[in-house]
Amino acid sequence: MSIAITILTSRECKLCEQAKLVLDRVAENYDIRVEPVSVESPLGKELVIEHRVAFTPGIIIQGKTFSYGRLSERKLRRELDRIVELNLQLPSESM
Repeated sequence: MSIAITILTSRECKLCEQAKLVLDRVAENYDIRVEPVSVESPLGKELVIEHRVAFTPGIIIQGKTFSYGRLSERKLRRELDRIVELNLQLPSESM
């Protein structure tokens, strides 16, 4: 099961570019699906309000606010490890 990650971005955002690089590196080790959303789009404006993102980039993992501003690769990997571990502990659906 892939992990859904939304990245809220804005124009000329240096930290957004850094976050995209981090997400690209992390994608080599985790099954993630990254959706970039501009904060200037209707959906982006809605997500900024809903998740109280103070500035870009905003990172939302599986519908929950994870971070905004500089993205820590170490913190992201810890969170993804936690999600993977939780998914492994869930009982399988019976066939």
